[in-house]
Amino acid sequence: MDFLIGVILFLAAMIGCLVAKLTMIYGLLFGLAVFLVLGVRRGFTLKAMLGWGLDSVKESLIVIEVMMIIGLITASWRISGTITVFVYYGMKIITPPLFLLITFLLACILSYALGTSFGVSGTMGVIFVALARSGGVDPVITAGVVLSGVYFGDRCSPVASAAHLVAGCTGTNIFDNVKLMLRTGLLPLLLAIAGYTFVSIRNPISQVDPAIIQSFEDTFSLSVVAFIPAVIMFILPLLKLQVTISILISAISGFIVAFIVQGASLGTILNTAIFGYVSPDTGLGSILNGGGMMSMIEVVLILIISCAYSGIFNGTGMLKRIHSVVAASCRRFNRFVTCTITSLLVTAMFCNQTIATLLVTDLLRKPYEETGGSDQELAIDLENTSILFAGLVPWCLGCYVILGFLGVGTEAVPWAFYIYLVPLCYLFTKGRWFEDKFGTTDKR
Repeated sequence: MDFLIGVILFLAAMIGCLVAKLTMIYGLLFGLAVFLVLGVRRGFTLKAMLGWGLDSVKESLIVIEVMMIIGLITASWRISGTITVFVYYGMKIITPPLFLLITFLLACILSYALGTSFGVSGTMGVIFVALARSGGVDPVITAGVVLSGVYFGDRCSPVASAAHLVAGCTGTNIFDNVKLMLRTGLLPLLLAIAGYTFVSIRNPISQVDPAIIQSFEDTFSLSVVAFIPAVIMFILPLLKLQVTISILISAISGFIVAFIVQGASLGTILNTAIFGYVSPDTGLGSILNGGGMMSMIEVVLILIISCAYSGIFNGTGMLKRIHSVVAASCRRFNRFVTCTITSLLVTAMFCNQTIATLLVTDLLRKPYEETGGSDQELAIDLENTSILFAGLVPWCLGCYVILGFLGVGTEAVPWAFYIYLVPLCYLFTKGRWFEDKFGTTDKR
């Protein structure tokens, strides 16, 4: 009962931060304090719990490094003119009534090729939101379209870390999983395309204000050389180079282009890499300003705190009672409904796709086995819930960071059609691949 009260207090704090438009760090720290008090009431020492939290944080250092690299590339593409040349030339070739549809399809293709939602949203996503702002399309809708598209690849790309994580946790073959993910994702993809076609026609991009075009020409050298960082970002992962290394090389190439082509000084480049890009033109600043490693500090703090939660919960065993509740739910209801509810709650608690996936796997593995579910069924159910819900929970890193890159708030989430169409469609079509009914023990 005390744990339930703690969860309610935590969720209330997170929702309060969201409504008050405060950083989620306050809500996370409040929740951390609540669960530390709860642990003390159960007989654990504060020192022991903080130690468990610190151990969990240490395991996340590699993710923190990735966040810093992403901060670099978001600054690099701005100062190098890469985003600018995409906007400048893109406005000349994109068919106005199909702008949002093209945005979605390109986000799907790039995220599938690169396997990273953060990398694509922080580069290509920024480009299309900038295009939308300059062309009279609602940036909130555009951001929702980007969020939807980048989760296509984040969910089912064979090079996505999320796909490898699920395969590793469940002991399944990643390529077999990818085939099933593509099949179970086909109907929601087609529905999303239909939805975005309608929305795109209703929200065509208009002619860019000539003053903005003039600002582009005055501030940047619009040389095709500025496309190089984007070309590198796309090609290197296809050559089987690790995505994080590809992002780093693309960022470095961007700074080189900024120095050689845009005439930026080394001091300006260093300052931009750390603190982000600041345009000398006030008008362009509303479109291009941002990025840099410092822009990821809040993200890193959220990651550290959420990892501390995981260590404390594991150390104190606060989640043990949930095992029995989840097992009973799998027996009484079908497994996917249980997985959906569990994934949503755990994602909301830990604000982190990786931790949520690990914990949900731990909670569901035995109940799935006891009710006739296979490891591969668990893997696909996780891909269609935990992996995607990171983009729907407003305070989860997978949503909060991406929308931060794009410069919009959580009002963009309802426009991410694909993310919630996948679990909704799978709920009614799962029987084509897995038997999941009351008392059923065999897989089709």
